[in-house]
Amino acid sequence: MGNRLSRIYTKTGDQGETGLGDGSRVPKDHPRVEAYGAVDELNSVVGILLSNPLPEIIQRCLTEVQHDLFDLGGELCIPGHRLVVDRQVEKLEEVLDTLNADLKPLKEFILPGGTQTSAFCHLARAICRRAERRAVSLSRVEDVSPVTLRYLNRLSDLLFVMARSVNHASGREDVLWDRNRFLKGEPDPVE
Repeated sequence: MGNRLSRIYTKTGDQGETGLGDGSRVPKDHPRVEAYGAVDELNSVVGILLSNPLPEIIQRCLTEVQHDLFDLGGELCIPGHRLVVDRQVEKLEEVLDTLNADLKPLKEFILPGGTQTSAFCHLARAICRRAERRAVSLSRVEDVSPVTLRYLNRLSDLLFVMARSVNHASGREDVLWDRNRFLKGEPDPVE
């Protein structure tokens, strides 16, 4: 690979454009740039997650996810290029099923929280959903692989289950949304 990144700044983007992987130039707010930018942001927050103590299965999975997200970002950066394959989606589903098997079924919505690591999982999930929305927006105007869309959708599901699994492993309960909190006659916490 050599000295591929020997110069970090090129000044070629100073006028609000950026280069895609195929050499074409587009505005920095182009739907393609928005999509791979959201994937990059997601990969960064997964890095934060990996800096926390995690169960081994989640640690291994998220390390692989970071590589997958780099593939996915590369795919989005190069129009017509395909790097993400069905097997990557299937691997997410396998881990999701394994982790979910140990959790109590949900009867209520949960709030992001519990442990700090669980909260980071929820943050990653929310960013993943944004990346998915950006990829869907791009797919309305340009070709995006259906596997890419499935990957992001399944990853957000997995991050939700990971948040619950992390809480469970630490002995913390999920934070349930109390939709009737003001109907119970309890004092307003702000007063």
